[in-house]
Amino acid sequence: MKMPKVIRKYCPHCKTHTEQKVAQNKKKAPSSMTYGSKVRARKRGRARGRGNMGRYSKPAISKFKMTGKKLTKKTDLRYECKTCKKSWIVGHGIRAKKVEFI
Repeated sequence: MKMPKVIRKYCPHCKTHTEQKVAQNKKKAPSSMTYGSKVRARKRGRARGRGNMGRYSKPAISKFKMTGKKLTKKTDLRYECKTCKKSWIVGHGIRAKKVEFI
């Protein structure tokens, strides 16, 4: 997928539309960011009077039909404002095998 190196976009820090420099980073694993769900699952696993509410009684995910490795990973695009020099990540990435900046 081809993308421009500089995009005119809204800057949440300047609160205006400015020119942004686009860079790509490696996408981090979602498990490294989420904390609450892991703790919740751990509490649920411990029988706290009501059991585990059926969470672990399902078959393994590998037995589900629509599973397996995806061919592409989501891109982690970072935008850097040219006026205030602050950068941020866009919450949703685009699925692409290769991102090329033109």
